[in-house]
Amino acid sequence: MEHALVEEIRARLDEFTATERRAAQALMANYPFLGLQTVAQFADAAGVSSPTILRFVARLGFPGFPEFQRRLKSEIENQLKAPLARDLALPSADTGCGNAYADKLVENLRETFQHLPAREIEAFVRLLADERRTVYLLGGRFTDALARYMAAHLRIVRPGVHHLAGQESNWLDQLIGMGPKDVLVVFDIRRYQAGIVRFAEAAARQGVTVGLITDSWMSPVARISQHVLPVRVAVPSPWDSSTALMAVAEVLIAGVTRENWQRSEQRMQALEALRNGADPVRPLESDDGEARE
Repeated sequence: MEHALVEEIRARLDEFTATERRAAQALMANYPFLGLQTVAQFADAAGVSSPTILRFVARLGFPGFPEFQRRLKSEIENQLKAPLARDLALPSADTGCGNAYADKLVENLRETFQHLPAREIEAFVRLLADERRTVYLLGGRFTDALARYMAAHLRIVRPGVHHLAGQESNWLDQLIGMGPKDVLVVFDIRRYQAGIVRFAEAAARQGVTVGLITDSWMSPVARISQHVLPVRVAVPSPWDSSTALMAVAEVLIAGVTRENWQRSEQRMQALEALRNGADPVRPLESDDGEARE
């Protein structure tokens, strides 16, 4: 099992009946913990009947509620595994690389993009390309490098991009001024960092739109995220792979660059002029005739 059930639920929302969809949405909002309660408690939280919960579980392919709960418990165990407890001999397709580890990286990339809805990526790109919004990027112990990498690229093609670096106390300085016109992009993979979850939840309470790039088991940040892009990270190693995470970041960077190519091109030309010691290209003008960055 290399993906969370919630990933399948998100992809299949259109297949459910109206009441089953309410059960699905309630579960996604409190995943996986709502699913670990009794059928009656699950039904009460979702505002549906107990038979609806059982039909929802059956539609997902489970013979009964106990099997559904065993799947959720197994996911929690996988989330919490320390590096030394992870499987070093994961099955991998032969992609022709001639190396089992490289084969798994290629397989992860293929699986990631096969399961990511194009509309979700497009919506994320449009959000990041909107320069009326300020974009903040945040990552964890190993994923902070990806947040910094993505921020460095986005700053070239649009204004108002900030990488939240350093300790959690430093992030709070930025949180003071964040609000409904802002976007927070979070990178968070297992074992999820409590500080990142706290920051994302605080930002969401202030009206910030949260976008999450996470692993298949889903960071708790998914509960308050408007956009979630889960990727495959498991490889035959004690360490999770960042290859698919980087690929998703680069897809978003390329999408933002294309979304407003005139702006991107002019900003890149201005940067090249500055590097060459020349005056930068005159900034683009907004619709009201005033210069903008």
